[in-house]
Amino acid sequence: MTDIVSLFVDVQDALNLDVSENEKPPSALVLSEWAQTAHRAIDGGLSELTIRLVGEPEMIELNQHYRGKKGSTNVLSFAVDNEFDFSLAEDPCLLGDVVICHDVIVREAFEQKKSIKNHYAHMVTHGVLHLHGYDHLDDESAEEMEALETNILSISGIETPYN
Repeated sequence: MTDIVSLFVDVQDALNLDVSENEKPPSALVLSEWAQTAHRAIDGGLSELTIRLVGEPEMIELNQHYRGKKGSTNVLSFAVDNEFDFSLAEDPCLLGDVVICHDVIVREAFEQKKSIKNHYAHMVTHGVLHLHGYDHLDDESAEEMEALETNILSISGIETPYN
């Protein structure tokens, strides 16, 4: 049986990297597969989203402009405010954008003794969940989101990022 694609992913690489092979971001195909895994795990309907890989200067600007926070961050999600049930749509519904800062991912992976690949998988999953309305604004919602992330990542053979 073939998996039916229920999520179309546009990957935009805004990086101009001259780094070693082990510091390169995952391929567009791999990023798309992680997003699709997260989307299927929460029974998302026919949808599309964009994953944009950026450097620190762009992420600092986005974080300041949209969140009013100084400095960079690892991932930002910009959900489209749709008022209907995605699972009932006949045409793909635009979920929104997930913006990932490569520089922060590499730095955090090193600090947390994780692989860059696994940290990217976590941030893609985290961003997709935000597009579906999950958050971590209080302890209860954070625990729910972390458990869901851990379960989704395990589908791809990635251990929990919360150790």
